[in-house]
Amino acid sequence: MISPRVIEEILAGYSLPPLGIHGIAHWGRVLETGLKLAQSTGADPAVVTLFAVFHDARRINEGTDPGHGRRGADLATSLRPLLGLTDAQFDQLTHACAHHTDGTTVGDATVQTCWDSDRLDLWRVGMTPHDPWLCTEAAREAEIREWTRIRSLDDYLPECAAAWLCSKGRSN
Repeated sequence: MISPRVIEEILAGYSLPPLGIHGIAHWGRVLETGLKLAQSTGADPAVVTLFAVFHDARRINEGTDPGHGRRGADLATSLRPLLGLTDAQFDQLTHACAHHTDGTTVGDATVQTCWDSDRLDLWRVGMTPHDPWLCTEAAREAEIREWTRIRSLDDYLPECAAAWLCSKGRSN
């Protein structure tokens, strides 16, 4: 569970449209996909959950945005007292955020699950997440890929994301 205060802090500095391609709906799908993958990969759900909201939280545009993952990790660092993570969990979170667009697939199961949860939502931008980009066997399963494809292409707004949107009274 992500505290409302953390969501408020993230949204207070989010410069893109909350419902843009890297916004709240994407974060919610990444969260739900990550938790679904974690059931098979053994990833830490706390880290996967926080990755979902921090990895794109400091993008400055919807296109190529070098450094946005590092900026998301820096935001997590500034909010660390609110996150309730151990040092090891926090290191996983900041590493996953900072390197999620590097194209690498090497990492521990939690970091790999974070990266896969984001990559499986690439359908929304017209990209197919091909197997060499994915880190875990769970992410390569046909059922998972189809589930994420449909949700991504439909711009599905998960309940958690709708709640985040409502928490700030944002509607655009």
